[in-house]
Amino acid sequence: MDKAVILLEDGKYFAGTPFGARGTRTGELVFNTSMTGYQEILTDPSYKGQVITMTYPLIGNYGVNTEDLESPRPQVEGFVVRECCRYPSNWRATQSLDEYLAEHGIVGIEGVDTRAVTRHIRSLGAKMCIISSEDTDLASLKRKLNEAPGYVGVDLVAAVTCCEPSRWEDTHVPPMGRGVMPDVSGGGARPLRVVAYDCGIKQNILRILTNLGCEVIVVPADTTASRVLQMGPDGIFLSNGPGDPAAVTYLIAEVSKLVGVKPIFGICLGHQILGLALGGTTYKLKFGHRGANQPVKDLRRGNILITAQNHGFCVDLEAVADETEPTFVNLNDDTLEGFRHRRYAAYSVQFHPEDSPGPHDAVYLFGDFIRDMRAGRGEGHA
Repeated sequence: MDKAVILLEDGKYFAGTPFGARGTRTGELVFNTSMTGYQEILTDPSYKGQVITMTYPLIGNYGVNTEDLESPRPQVEGFVVRECCRYPSNWRATQSLDEYLAEHGIVGIEGVDTRAVTRHIRSLGAKMCIISSEDTDLASLKRKLNEAPGYVGVDLVAAVTCCEPSRWEDTHVPPMGRGVMPDVSGGGARPLRVVAYDCGIKQNILRILTNLGCEVIVVPADTTASRVLQMGPDGIFLSNGPGDPAAVTYLIAEVSKLVGVKPIFGICLGHQILGLALGGTTYKLKFGHRGANQPVKDLRRGNILITAQNHGFCVDLEAVADETEPTFVNLNDDTLEGFRHRRYAAYSVQFHPEDSPGPHDAVYLFGDFIRDMRAGRGEGHA
């Protein structure tokens, strides 16, 4: 029988059988607690540089389709599951998970005790690892892992951002459907123009903004502030993305020039970039928040939301507490999940209000962004 191995930097290893592509990859080993949405997880550019362990035991039962992608291809370095379903049952499926990973060169391993993997990470923290379905010699794998680049301090945004500006055009309705999106009907003579920094942007964010009546211009992460303003935006969006936010120094510098000029809304990495641009700091969480069941409190409205999340770093705004106001807090560990500037229309959240499949509790935040852009154009609030 074929064998596959995951070896962690601390010497712990887990054995299983391969699926998907055969090969050897390195990355940070993390876990995700979502029961569904593996296709969106695999294609989320925020997972670049990471090997994902799914805590739900059966993955692949509804296959893969061409509509629910968050980017054109899988972005993960490796995929770890308890059991991979090779015979999906869903009318929308175009191929199996095994076939999809093999087609795109993603190494998978099944038959692993994913509970043990998760407990190990929760106890000791996320670790660099090597996953292989072609080399099962631990000494050999250890040498390869020692030679691999790390995760902290590495700019992974450069590997996933677009190459040149483009206008987003997609008539596909977001998977969550129109019914749950905020009511922001009304507006001016022309669509609101949003310039979105692509740090690894998820397509559902673009779908939502477009379906709310925005013209969205997607730009590379190294686009200067002056170039963005030449595009005549009504608002600026800072996207999700992979890796250590502090390593994306070029974007931090440009965002600092845009605060107070136009409304700014950031999600996930965009939240961290905005915090750094304002003078805050970021630090690495022990094992991060990844899943579709994270409870947060909206401190301004007083309600509790269940949110989808995918991040390993957190923002600390102590140095700029006089200029910023916390807006969301994680109820599991009290970490910051959102903030806004006290004087300017600049705000962000660490979680994913656009996530689908997943909870839709926070999709109203896009409505706040729309209203601030209209106010900035002198149109008042819808």
